[in-house]
Amino acid sequence: MSPPQPMSSTDRQAGQLIIISGPSGVGKTTVIGQLLKRCRLPLELAVSATTRQPRAGEEHGKDYFFLSQEEFAQRREAGHFLECCEVFGRGHWYGTLGEPVAASLRDGKWVILEIDVQGAMKVLETYPQAITIFVGPENLQELEQRLRQRRTEDEEKIQKRLERARHELPFAEKYQHFVVNETIAQTVDDLCDILSQAHDQETT
Repeated sequence: MSPPQPMSSTDRQAGQLIIISGPSGVGKTTVIGQLLKRCRLPLELAVSATTRQPRAGEEHGKDYFFLSQEEFAQRREAGHFLECCEVFGRGHWYGTLGEPVAASLRDGKWVILEIDVQGAMKVLETYPQAITIFVGPENLQELEQRLRQRRTEDEEKIQKRLERARHELPFAEKYQHFVVNETIAQTVDDLCDILSQAHDQETT
């Protein structure tokens, strides 16, 4: 498999890459899930690769591309990833393989990447024409409340996520669009409007 290449002018007319970022706990995954169901565009969520083991019910190629540490490292060294990183110091790597994304774009899909700000900046080196959207909270206090309401993590992990959010929020100004996630329904409508307008501009 060769490293990902920038899209040609023909590829740009076929599909569109969409980057959606935002701090952990802001509700990106839920929003994107609803967006895929409700928006009229040919949306597709890119499947990430990971070195962690599959959880119950997860399928290779559908939920993630599950790779061994060795295979992931080989592909990373060969330049097969648009972006990749080790997450939260757990020893597990996550990344976006370039060729599946390029193939979907060639098929006319509007491919969504749900990635962090560092990954987004890296992907833009290959796809500078990507639509970039930052989904954020009203403020850090609101984000902290959401993280605590989930009741899934201890205090140490909550503080790590809040510290990461403090680092990520200043990057929001580098995105074309900033959407505050007050309610899931409104945020999905806002994102769909952004993408529909971009599609209409391309086709006029």
